[in-house]
Amino acid sequence: MARVQKKPMERRREIIKAARHLFQTKEYDQATMQDVMESVGIAKGTIYHYFKSKKELLEAVINDMVEESLAAMQQVVDKAKGNALQKIQLLIEKGNIAGEEEEILGYLHRAGNEAMHVRLLAEALVKQAPLYAELIRQGCAEGLFQTDNPLECAEFILVGVQFLTDVGIYPWSNEELLRRANAFPKLIEQQLKAPSGSFDFMIQAI
Repeated sequence: MARVQKKPMERRREIIKAARHLFQTKEYDQATMQDVMESVGIAKGTIYHYFKSKKELLEAVINDMVEESLAAMQQVVDKAKGNALQKIQLLIEKGNIAGEEEEILGYLHRAGNEAMHVRLLAEALVKQAPLYAELIRQGCAEGLFQTDNPLECAEFILVGVQFLTDVGIYPWSNEELLRRANAFPKLIEQQLKAPSGSFDFMIQAI
């Protein structure tokens, strides 16, 4: 039987999907490139044509997780009804990709992986910012917010909240984390000139 020749993008996607499953079920440290090759049914030369190392493959897996989360968030924006604040709350809930990806994200929180963690987190936030900016514009039109810079506000808020509550970057104590969580709603309200109490839901989210 002749071997099926797949298009490069299709083959790359197949490898990432198999690796993502393995990293979730077998843990990253335990899984090998050989495991991925056997799962997909490809030769050593093929997998290394697409990914030079297991770490490079992990980066591709995490980017895939980010893109999947982004697509889910976009669906929220497209389908959700209500005002901008209600949509932002739903968007924040959809923006959390931890859940089933606990094993993969847990690896990024280990000592020595900070550079990859920060780089991929920054990339995720840059991609998410336009979705939040769209809702900030809606909030301005509804009279809930006031700002001439919705995208920059979204970037500023996302980066501030995400980085300062990520214990993989800053190993805060529970008390320190709670102090920041309690401060963020008021800070965001001041940034967007939103009604008092508008972002209190953030405390629970964080």
